[in-house]
Amino acid sequence: MTDQSPSPRAFSASVPLQGRIAIPGDKSISHRSLMLSALAVGTSRVTGLLEGHDVLSTAAAMRAMGASIERREDGGWVIDGVGVGGLLQPREALDMGNSGTSTRLLMGLVASHPITATFIGDASLSGRPMGRVIDPLAQMGADITASRGGRLPLMLRGLAPAIPLSYRLPVASAQVKSAVLLASLNTPGVTEVIEPVPTRDHSERMLQGFGAELTVETDGDGTRHIRIRGEAELKPQVIAVPGDPSSAAFFIVAALLVPGSDIIIANVGLNPTRAGLVEVLKAMGGDIELLDPRTVGGEPVADLRVRHSALRGIDVDPAITPSMIDEYPILFVAAALAEGRTTTTGLDELRVKESDRLTVMATGLEAIGARVEESEDGLVIDGSGGDPLPGGATIAGHLDHRICMSFAVAGLISKAPVTIDDMAPVATSFPNFETLLESLQG
Repeated sequence: MTDQSPSPRAFSASVPLQGRIAIPGDKSISHRSLMLSALAVGTSRVTGLLEGHDVLSTAAAMRAMGASIERREDGGWVIDGVGVGGLLQPREALDMGNSGTSTRLLMGLVASHPITATFIGDASLSGRPMGRVIDPLAQMGADITASRGGRLPLMLRGLAPAIPLSYRLPVASAQVKSAVLLASLNTPGVTEVIEPVPTRDHSERMLQGFGAELTVETDGDGTRHIRIRGEAELKPQVIAVPGDPSSAAFFIVAALLVPGSDIIIANVGLNPTRAGLVEVLKAMGGDIELLDPRTVGGEPVADLRVRHSALRGIDVDPAITPSMIDEYPILFVAAALAEGRTTTTGLDELRVKESDRLTVMATGLEAIGARVEESEDGLVIDGSGGDPLPGGATIAGHLDHRICMSFAVAGLISKAPVTIDDMAPVATSFPNFETLLESLQG
């Protein structure tokens, strides 16, 4: 692992944002495209892949375990898979960088293969607990030795054949669900994941698309029963990755907040399990119009037209949290400029992301003049009614890409510049964030 020098950047009050942009490919779908293509027998082709550090960590790990993954000159990716059960012993530790998704999902893949892999990561990732993934994978027979607190570095010895199980998710987590489903691919029999609170369903959609025998049944109370038959034979696919709604979120909020803005964000994935932020911002009065709604590769997609709007504070229903868990930092910025009070609860999960996003956002917003109260599981924010925030502070991003981008947006509507201590972590998910922002500023 290499440590980059910090890259501080100040963001100042912006001219109206105008124009049309295309955002990078969806990170969740990009990870899964590489993993499942690497387990198919034959050649898959992927366009629109997010080429951030996180996804490239996944690509490197799959290469280390035998898959052929190449980027073509036209920007497309070609993957020749090894087949389910065909993963090879990696010669070196798998460096996950800052990617929790890579780590947790790849732990699932390795768990049912007769190989041993050591997972390492940067300082931020090494501070994040992996216990919620370790528990079900251990029940399937994997032997996992983690650092103190269930953290990286971590060594996982897979078991083949692994043991099928019925696992009820103790917390709403698409990563835990996906780790178990991926482990089940090389596990004989039927494995079941019981999901009391629905989370993003990219894994289910893509596993079915690759030919896995997977069914989903929903009880009257909304509990989902996801069953998958192991020893699967995955078929290669041609995948067009839609734009990432989590990346679009920063430009949606920026356009809503900067007076005079009117932008179009092309080709945004609007999977219902991911589109909670758009729903919440509309409820706050945001002018967000869906243009040309369509389906691409089984995923709903649309172009979004976003115009400056006077937002009002609301009580955010915690039931919507799984569909926008990564978007809360930028929602907090929107709430800081709204009219009235915004209340959020049920956000315990934010404390175990790349940083403790509740405390970090509360501290940073207060530093630039917002009125914030932090509770055990959420924030209460009294907005400025559209008036610019004072700004003028340097924000510690804590190596968290979403914190950095959220405060970059806050700088656009502050009286004095807002400085981020290090914008380098943004490359994990959105390498051209600043370039696209500058293009909208003319």
